[in-house]
Amino acid sequence: MKTADNTFSFDKAEDSPGFLLWQVTLLWQRELKKALEKHDLTHAQYVLMASIHWLALHHEQVTQIVLSAHTKIDPMTTSTVLRTLQAKGFLFRQEHATDTRAKTVGLTESGKKVIKQAVRTVEKFDATFFGPLGEKTHDFNKKLLLLLKQKENGPEE
Repeated sequence: MKTADNTFSFDKAEDSPGFLLWQVTLLWQRELKKALEKHDLTHAQYVLMASIHWLALHHEQVTQIVLSAHTKIDPMTTSTVLRTLQAKGFLFRQEHATDTRAKTVGLTESGKKVIKQAVRTVEKFDATFFGPLGEKTHDFNKKLLLLLKQKENGPEE
């Protein structure tokens, strides 16, 4: 119901895609945090470790800059989280073979074991969480990718 105050362009809060995205994101993050507790990983730690594993399987050496770009986590936060993971014994960092300014990162055997278990947990969680979308999951992912690409490339004119 509209009021005399026209601050908002929506009749109901649920009509705002940003508000809905915020609510779903918070719910997803809260539940995912619980799922990752048994692996002693935060969400950021999981994303970085899973990405290191993914990139190592699909590409060449993984640098902190490549990892930061892949995950969309800023370079300073990436470096901080990687130091924590290194202290846990889950990864190693070393000088790049040809670029002395760059650091490469890789998972230790312990890190590989943990991330493989955590990936199974997260994929099972995601299947349950996003299950209500059913056959529309692929379209949902395409729409999320559209939003990501728009922000990466800037709005179309």
